[in-house]
Amino acid sequence: MTVRRSFRPGSPAGHRHRPWPLCRHCCGLALDLGSARTRAWIAGRGTVLDVPTVTLPGAGAVYPVQRGAIVDVPGTARMLDRLLSHRLPRLARPLVVVTAPVLDGPAYRERARAAVEVLRPRAVLTVPTARAIALAAGADLSLPLLVVDIGAHLTEVVLLVDGLVFDARRTALGTTDLAGATGLADVTGLADATGLPDADATAEISEAISTMITSMLRQDRTSLTAEALSRGALLAGGGALRPDLTHRLVGGAHAPLRAVPTPHTAAIRGAAKMLRAAHGHPSVRGTCPPGPGPLFR
Repeated sequence: MTVRRSFRPGSPAGHRHRPWPLCRHCCGLALDLGSARTRAWIAGRGTVLDVPTVTLPGAGAVYPVQRGAIVDVPGTARMLDRLLSHRLPRLARPLVVVTAPVLDGPAYRERARAAVEVLRPRAVLTVPTARAIALAAGADLSLPLLVVDIGAHLTEVVLLVDGLVFDARRTALGTTDLAGATGLADVTGLADATGLPDADATAEISEAISTMITSMLRQDRTSLTAEALSRGALLAGGGALRPDLTHRLVGGAHAPLRAVPTPHTAAIRGAAKMLRAAHGHPSVRGTCPPGPGPLFR
């Protein structure tokens, strides 16, 4: 048997760049900073974290991520330090992949990178949450794909073409706006399935999604949105576990919907897949400057 050994450009002598989890020097972390839940995946260990997104600086709780936006960078950094620093190998410089809402743009990515600096990363790459969801679902990214992500505080409808964001809409509504979600959603990220559903809030979220899809169809001068919708939209986020909401969506969209398996954790699972791909990405190896590419933004 022949064993090939290769060295990563710019790496210390003797540092063999091997696939995870064999390469102890190449620590990797996937991170999903949700408004209600923070989830983390470490290469070689799997999902190590699924906890409420909250800091406790004093007597009360502070929520550093609200409606899909990082509103408290220092608080987010303290939370990540407390939750993850002791879980990473000593003196590790992890490669970090962070999911990002599609429409928050550079502001979110800048704030996420600033917060993650507390973990001393060797590189931070951001990936649109919709693409991470598509990867978790094993979707065919060569075809137009519509992703509906119903989170705790934010809902996005995203059209992916060749795996890249072609169009997107959002609304500041989520499962915490449903009856019974207050309190429990902060712990689980999901609405209270045992409480009476708020028909008005459910209808509002469903109508907002239908309106966003209709707007995308009307403004698309191509047939890509219609093609994606005809094959069925991909449904993810905690809202995909709400039968009252999904039932309304099917009726309102007049098109099939396909829920991702365990939809509330799809983003972190997709980010973990992208972390494996990022292990050999040129911007990480140092052969070209970091920037937008087919996998990251």
